[in-house]
Amino acid sequence: MWRGLWSLAARAAHWPHRLCTRQSSGALDPGPAATIFALSSGQGRCGIAVIRTSGPASGHALRSLTEPRNLPPARKASLRLLSDPRSGEPLDRALVLWFPGPQSFTGEDCVEFHVHGGPAVVSGVLEALGSVPGLRPAEAGEFTKRAFAHGKLSLTEVEGLADLIHAETESQRRQALRQLDGELGHLCRSWAETLTKALAHVEAYIDFGEDDNLEEGVLEQADKEVRKLEVALDAHLRDARRGQRLRSGAHVVVTGPPNAGKSSLVNLLSQKPVSIVSPEPGTTRDVLETPVDLAGFPVLLSDTAGLREGVGPVEQEGVRRARKRLEQADLVLAMLDASNLASPSSCNFLDTVVAPLGTRNPSGSSPRLLLVLNKSDLLPPEGPGPCPDLPPHLLLSCLTGAGLHGLLEVLKKELAAVCGDPSTGPPLLTRARHQHHLQGCLDALGHYKQTKDLALAAEALRVAWGHLTRLTGGGGTEEILDIIFQDFCVGK
Repeated sequence: MWRGLWSLAARAAHWPHRLCTRQSSGALDPGPAATIFALSSGQGRCGIAVIRTSGPASGHALRSLTEPRNLPPARKASLRLLSDPRSGEPLDRALVLWFPGPQSFTGEDCVEFHVHGGPAVVSGVLEALGSVPGLRPAEAGEFTKRAFAHGKLSLTEVEGLADLIHAETESQRRQALRQLDGELGHLCRSWAETLTKALAHVEAYIDFGEDDNLEEGVLEQADKEVRKLEVALDAHLRDARRGQRLRSGAHVVVTGPPNAGKSSLVNLLSQKPVSIVSPEPGTTRDVLETPVDLAGFPVLLSDTAGLREGVGPVEQEGVRRARKRLEQADLVLAMLDASNLASPSSCNFLDTVVAPLGTRNPSGSSPRLLLVLNKSDLLPPEGPGPCPDLPPHLLLSCLTGAGLHGLLEVLKKELAAVCGDPSTGPPLLTRARHQHHLQGCLDALGHYKQTKDLALAAEALRVAWGHLTRLTGGGGTEEILDIIFQDFCVGK
């Protein structure tokens, strides 16, 4: 009987051949391919430029351009003279590296030419490669696409590589590197193995339910595994927005009454003159946005019009836009003039903006709040005067910079809560595609729990399993792949 159960588990492990056209590794069938070449380092003058090829004619291209003609030792740098294969004219003296497949980035034969980075040298080598039969210029992301096709990278690792190339902050780099290392893919594959075991138990009960030799509690074991997986999926889905903020940037809005120092703070945090600073109230009449690396996190920082009533139509529109932007914020920096807390505008701001944000559920979708009292340089030594119901706050002077270090430390903690800490905890979901497939998997598990028909329950587990495999690259459509790879530059 157990031989039959193991055969069911083995049959379940081969679902990829029934559910999608990809192999279980999630890789496309590469088929015959031309050899591609491209400049992989940046454009413009540089000390060293890297040009690489990938494909079956890479070895022939290397022999055609170098003296001597024999291939160098694999994965060892060799100094060679590069010459035009048509005219024999010397092009450069360069380091070359030979990577025979499948032990290469793409899984194919690859060559790297490390040439001097002058435009004439790079152009000459590219033209020489273009003259070699069987070679053509690479398209954007084609090297990485071939690595995916040969099973060298899963789709989540490909996305991690794209994010690493585009990373602009320390937190983005850490998150992208974790995804490139395969943490999210490994987690999804472990979940898929859990579903494989659960389905094996369900199908065993379907086929051997009346067999007295079938171990008791088979269905209970499947239900237990599904419940554990539901909890894990739900935790990741509730945390999904943090990963997307980390990848695209958290929205931080600076708001307050006129002349509280909002524009000064935006200029101070961005370290450039983004906003006009003037003692005249109402200088900022529109939403001014600037991307900022704030304490290692990507941030879209917004300066808004001062919130007040009884102003002209232009400033009224600015106030309306400021209030609308507050609804879209992930973190609100509420600013007040520390030397004028008893003014009507300050009290109204505390009542209408600070108090409602401070009383909302922190775990909900409302933005987090940080109250900053600016112009601390104007305060007496004993600090700000008495102000009823003033929530926790930070003192700052945009003029002298006093309190800026403390503000940055608090901002770092707040942004870690908004975006997640990429150096600890489980891997984050950084794309809407990840969230879509995990939600589809969770929905299918819900159908499994609700149905009384074992055949339908088994099918629900197959659907759930399919969503997990498509997340890492199995069964995806060409349209989805094209969208992912179009973010890569030529030569990667």
